[in-house]
Amino acid sequence: MNTISPWAATVQADLENSALIWEKECHKYNFQAYNTGDSLWITVHWPSSGKMAFRPAFGMNSCFEVTNLFDDGQTLVLNLETRLGQYEVIISFPDPGSPLLHYTTTFKANRPLLIPFWPRDIIPLTQKGNVENTSGKIHMNQIGSRSGILFASMTRPKTGSIFYFQDLGSLSAYCEAAQTSIEDTVCGSWPEIGFKLPPALDKPLPDDKPYIISDAYVLFSEDSMDDAVTVTQQFLNNLAAVYRLLPHPEIIYHNWPEITQNCLDDIYNNKGCWTQTNGSSYLNAYLCDYDTPAEVMVQLAVLVPLNELRHWYGETHPVYNDLFNGIDAFYDQKVKTINRWLPALHDELDGSEIQKKEMVMDSWYLYHPLMNLARLALKGEKKAEELVMKSIEYAIKAAHHFNYDWPVFYKMDTFEVIRRETEPGKGGEKDVPGSYAHLMLLMYRLTNDKRYLNEAEKSVKKLAGCGFDIFYQANNTAFSAGALLELFKITGKKEYLDLSYVCMACLFKNVQLWDCQYGFGKNYPNYFSVFPLNDAPYTAAYEEMEVYAAMSDYLIQAAEIDLLPSLKILIAEFVKYAVSRLPYYYPSKLPQEMISEEVKTGEIQKELWIPLEDLYCGWEKSGQVGQEVYGAGVGFGAMTRQYHQIKGEEFLLFVDYPLIHYKKAKNTISFRVLGSEEFECSLKIVMPDKNAMKIEVNQNKEIIHSYSNTKSLMEYAITGGSSITIKW
Repeated sequence: MNTISPWAATVQADLENSALIWEKECHKYNFQAYNTGDSLWITVHWPSSGKMAFRPAFGMNSCFEVTNLFDDGQTLVLNLETRLGQYEVIISFPDPGSPLLHYTTTFKANRPLLIPFWPRDIIPLTQKGNVENTSGKIHMNQIGSRSGILFASMTRPKTGSIFYFQDLGSLSAYCEAAQTSIEDTVCGSWPEIGFKLPPALDKPLPDDKPYIISDAYVLFSEDSMDDAVTVTQQFLNNLAAVYRLLPHPEIIYHNWPEITQNCLDDIYNNKGCWTQTNGSSYLNAYLCDYDTPAEVMVQLAVLVPLNELRHWYGETHPVYNDLFNGIDAFYDQKVKTINRWLPALHDELDGSEIQKKEMVMDSWYLYHPLMNLARLALKGEKKAEELVMKSIEYAIKAAHHFNYDWPVFYKMDTFEVIRRETEPGKGGEKDVPGSYAHLMLLMYRLTNDKRYLNEAEKSVKKLAGCGFDIFYQANNTAFSAGALLELFKITGKKEYLDLSYVCMACLFKNVQLWDCQYGFGKNYPNYFSVFPLNDAPYTAAYEEMEVYAAMSDYLIQAAEIDLLPSLKILIAEFVKYAVSRLPYYYPSKLPQEMISEEVKTGEIQKELWIPLEDLYCGWEKSGQVGQEVYGAGVGFGAMTRQYHQIKGEEFLLFVDYPLIHYKKAKNTISFRVLGSEEFECSLKIVMPDKNAMKIEVNQNKEIIHSYSNTKSLMEYAITGGSSITIKW
């Protein structure tokens, strides 16, 4: 039996003793509304059996009077009044193809009010018996400021599932007025689950206007899900179904060529970015952090996008050679692999953190630099190939020692485990088997040796059954998804494709699919941002850039397969919003008052085009960790993926969805845009100011016209999945 609060204990009896005020059937689900005094409830009856109640409005120690009820068959509007204020509840079913309930509640106080408490808005019901005797499984819920999602199944009585999405961005005005935060508001413990309006404890909610206090979408299903693949695919499908109905913030276009040049200039010329060891130059991890020895991951995190940029430009910036020349010094003869820290500087590790000790390795940190060396090798860099070939045997030895089940920290020379689990009972870094497989597949491409392919297949078996728990670090989970997709394409084994969808679900579970417009969050767009760790309180520049690049590549690699339709929507839209959001990691884009005065590592120079590591939404200041030099590749990654050069011409193409089949023939370009035909992206033709060419754009063989046209920029709205031809 579950323990319940007074606000749940009387719900069932209250409903049974209250008069029905509204009823509607939708896709064989029966919806009813009741006024039980201090609560307005919507009860939902499944077609077979099972009931659940949703509370759009709570009277706060006061009883409701229904002052108006309007029902046109499509939308129900209820006006309610208490001694404390007026409520309006709008109930609708916006998707004709599914049982999807949407309710929005506004409240206008009669006087300024402190709000110390609010009950959760979902309670399961029974035909007979008590609420506390029900049971259910919560597949996932909101953590921190991630999306306001609760995905749960009711198992006793066996009923089905609900996918609950609270559009937290709608509550920004309430949070701004009451100086409160929307974090961790959609969760709970069975049977009291759902959304809990954040309290107004220190500043009263004013009586100046109505405030939205709930904006919920609920999708119902009769399916009982008991395996990780089914749960995660249903999660993706449900998220896409709700995403279709959400209001989407404006996309902001940024001049990435200019940003890229600013980044190159600042990283090359600012001495705070660099340190010197034995005559070689190395990047600091954080601006002006001279106490921490150089790290191999930091160098390669910038080298790889710089390599992409040199191929895009057709020329090499001096910063590339400066970095590349010193990379072989990270090879450690003692363990026969590249090491995290320069072996020559092990004595300078201060031991202030677990990893800042000689021979201590964070599991993902071994494989991440090797991936980047393999990527450089595949681009023709012979020194990178030599280094990765010299290091790969140790990488495989570690995998075999841990049986593809890596701890968090271990000693490189002895494999002694220093920290086994991320949290007690949670296991180690569960996405490392996928990132290891990604490395093995890069090696397979490099050498055509099937040993590496076999290693990849052995490793990903550890991901089966993990479900949402695969996610340890966002970029490694994204690499895992790509590796599994590649394994599916090589072997044809569907279980790999299903596991790649599981990884994608883990990523979309950890996004902020709402626009924070209160506190410091209103100073920059944060819609569709992704968090680096399960419990990270902020989004991080480098991890976001790598996830964005991996997502873009995933959609391109999946272009010729029968990809889950929900992913065609979610990945393409994520990429579009990432390109719009990422420049706001640069402190020059942010107001001074939202940048932290205290910095954990190094210092912040606001006008420098080096990103902050950490962006918070809401009331927390950003940049608390520091200015992240190894995130400098953000601009280079966006530039090379979203801009397309036209050989022999001075203008550029910008498309904020990924594209494939790019061809040029005389004065004609053709390509196919990826994504879903349900959504649009932007095509921009970036012209030199002096140019006045006549350009014709065709979408699916029909001429389309620009919605904005200046001397330097022609802008078109194009549909995902369409074929584009441009003639001049």
